[in-house]
Amino acid sequence: MNEKLNINQWAEEDRPREKMATQGAEALSSAELLAILIGSGSTKESAVDLMKRILADCNNSLNTLGKKSIHDLCQYNGVGEAKAITILAACELGKRRQMETPEERPDLGTATRIYNHMHPVMQDLDVEEFWVLLLNQQYRLIKKLRIARGGITATTVDIRLIIREAVLCNATQLVACHNHPSGGITPSKQDDELTISIMNACKLMDIHFADHVIVTDGHYYSYHEQGKC
Repeated sequence: MNEKLNINQWAEEDRPREKMATQGAEALSSAELLAILIGSGSTKESAVDLMKRILADCNNSLNTLGKKSIHDLCQYNGVGEAKAITILAACELGKRRQMETPEERPDLGTATRIYNHMHPVMQDLDVEEFWVLLLNQQYRLIKKLRIARGGITATTVDIRLIIREAVLCNATQLVACHNHPSGGITPSKQDDELTISIMNACKLMDIHFADHVIVTDGHYYSYHEQGKC
């Protein structure tokens, strides 16, 4: 007699959570995604098999599933009120996402746009902060993050962290940005050295180093506009 395998006895590539972590959400079926949410099935079937059965009763339509009531879902062995609410909450989130307008990513293709984007962040700082802006091929912002605060030099900025974040975000372009609380926009020797270090690291990883912008309250300095990068 064949015993049913528990989900933690499956091959790792067949487990929904592990599969999502290694292959991405798009590789999972709707049943597998829902199985991750409910966590477990019953003594007779796995979470994946349970969700396959429920979806089959909905003609494999998530839209139909979302129209089910908590009571409807609780008729299935292995689904209690908490799991039913989780399933319907996921359907509602999917519906709300579909209704939303995609978030517009700012275009940071010029030093002026970079300055206008970062000036509100930096205008009142009394110490130096170093930020990187990770961009796609169209100069649209993917992510911005603060790398260091106070005494910005090539030794205090972790360039490995910058490159790691750029790779993880699939960024094709990178902008460095820091402020001068004193109000002077002339770059220091340390600023120049840091710029060169980041530029060289970007070249190694085939990432375009678009600019390094120094921000003050009302003015900016752009390495790109000055022909230095």
